[in-house]
Amino acid sequence: MSNPHSTNTVRDALQRRFGETFAVDEKLAGLDELARIASRKVHRYYLERDVDPALLRLLCACALSAPSKSDLQQADILIVEDAQTRRTLCELLPDQTWMRTAPAFLVFLANGRRIMEVSALRGKPFPNDHLDLFFNASVDAGIVLATFLRAAEAVGLGCCPISVIRDHAARVSELLALPPRVIPVAGMCVGWPAATGTISPRLSLASTLHRDRYDDSGLAQRVDEYDQRRAAIDPYRAQRDVAHWGTTPFYGWSEDKARQFGVPQCADFGAFVRKQGFRLD
Repeated sequence: MSNPHSTNTVRDALQRRFGETFAVDEKLAGLDELARIASRKVHRYYLERDVDPALLRLLCACALSAPSKSDLQQADILIVEDAQTRRTLCELLPDQTWMRTAPAFLVFLANGRRIMEVSALRGKPFPNDHLDLFFNASVDAGIVLATFLRAAEAVGLGCCPISVIRDHAARVSELLALPPRVIPVAGMCVGWPAATGTISPRLSLASTLHRDRYDDSGLAQRVDEYDQRRAAIDPYRAQRDVAHWGTTPFYGWSEDKARQFGVPQCADFGAFVRKQGFRLD
């Protein structure tokens, strides 16, 4: 039976997230789970308390129970336990200070290698060494990552995905001894939260939810409205790369993201993926 407070939790969380009121049937099954999903928070600060390796393994098993394209099972999880490897990863990403304090750190991998090895083991050709192999493996890894988040939060842990490991994909792969056709998709800090965290506002559903056909008319107005709503709830503490872009009287999400992607990001990732053996044609 759902917790009677779950209806309000779902409604309040989605109001904060999307800026609109949702109708929530209090008799709906699974409201407790919906409340956890709607209230999801990123956690970057952790207690000095270890995560039991047995618990971490259990959560990985739950994550790897996620759906997989055609049952190909093209996602892996790598738990980084070696202290020197952790230090080196932290040195690569000095801005991600929470990597240093997280009790556990995982890397989610897209694996296009295993199915090719299976084909060779069974004496079959593999005429599918093209872009779809990379795409399927990457999507599988993303689904497993999202499922791990749900599993970890269900037991009270907090997580913070670290996608910027792809800025150093070649070095990360070297550190983790990743073979050809296996690539890092994202890291994950895991620990017992030291703070409650906050709900991050999202673009309105008018911007991201479509019916029958894609429609982005009115995008400029919707982005402006989102910028204002988000700034009222969770304003940016500082403007990005002032030396390059200067300052602006109002600094919102769209300005921050435009600045972030106004300079090259992961420019060598395609070359790295090809070097790892994936064909992108």
